[in-house]
Amino acid sequence: MNAGVRGGTAPSTGAGTREAGFDSTSDSELLRAHAAGAPYAFAELIRRHNDHLWQTAARVCYTPEDAADSLQEALLSAHRNAGSFRGESGVRTWLHRIVVNACLDRIRRNRAQRAVVLPPDVWPEISDHADEYSRIDISIVLERALFALPPDQRAAVVAVDVEGYSVADAADLLGVPVGTIKSRCARARQRLKAELDSLNGEGNRM
Repeated sequence: MNAGVRGGTAPSTGAGTREAGFDSTSDSELLRAHAAGAPYAFAELIRRHNDHLWQTAARVCYTPEDAADSLQEALLSAHRNAGSFRGESGVRTWLHRIVVNACLDRIRRNRAQRAVVLPPDVWPEISDHADEYSRIDISIVLERALFALPPDQRAAVVAVDVEGYSVADAADLLGVPVGTIKSRCARARQRLKAELDSLNGEGNRM
């Protein structure tokens, strides 16, 4: 369920060259330096976190193209609004939230693009649980099911079950209450389980 699987590549952020003198500078110091007008500070900050932010966008958006566009929009927003950072969370958390919000905004603006869930009769047969091809087939179905989830549920379950954040940290990342994360994850897991259970029908025993 990463960008490589979906054929995407991380977009260029202009941060490919590491600037000297930043090795011992913290993320928050870099962000404050950027807000104060220091050149290269923001590029170094994004160089540190670009891979994580790209993976986040790729997991929330439906397509690599939308992920790339959302990430660019998010980085522009972070660049312009660095002065609003108050240090209530880590810089990485702050950037993560901006990226997720940019992805969700793009999905809302592009509602004509729907995830297509294939009916069970066209899913690949699972012949042997130990068969490597079967594992690949299951992965495909899982990815399809994940991208059929509503965006808010997908963002929550990706944060908790894919990226390994605690429920509290995921709530902080997404800017919603802990109870909301729990309910979104529960609904998402139920839908994902239904997709997997459908593979256990006659002739598809795992």
